[in-house]
Amino acid sequence: MGELTHFNADGKARMVDVGDKPATKREAIARGSIKMKPETLRLIKEGGHKKGDVLAVAQVAGIMGAKRTADLIPMCHPLFLTGVDLSFSLDETANAVHIEAAVRTEGQTGVEMEALTAVSVAALTIYDMCKAVDKAMEISDIYLVKKTGGKSGTFLRES
Repeated sequence: MGELTHFNADGKARMVDVGDKPATKREAIARGSIKMKPETLRLIKEGGHKKGDVLAVAQVAGIMGAKRTADLIPMCHPLFLTGVDLSFSLDETANAVHIEAAVRTEGQTGVEMEALTAVSVAALTIYDMCKAVDKAMEISDIYLVKKTGGKSGTFLRES
């Protein structure tokens, strides 16, 4: 297990200096879910929501969230993202929307936080757009699936 890197020798918070690290291609994939009433999922599926296409708005919001991660998470570096993709799958058995975000860059630090933020913001946007019909929605199971690049190499979550 590695050490915590966001603390200095005095135990105070710090932003890690990545200036001497080589730039490498990096990618992170994260997933999460939002569970809801069957009627809410039906509205999303059929495009019957009065606010418009819920998943299209959530997709744009997730991309924007990835781009603004450094503004939200104090020790994250501002990054030039080379790509952000979000996908959604509707699960009628679980009454859930499953969200996956893939974020890419070529740089000196990884994009795990950007992928996790993209999923979180997309899920929060779905909640925001549907809360008028279903305040009991539940956002859950947000996790890193895979990351590539950098000194630590590839991480692949075991199921």
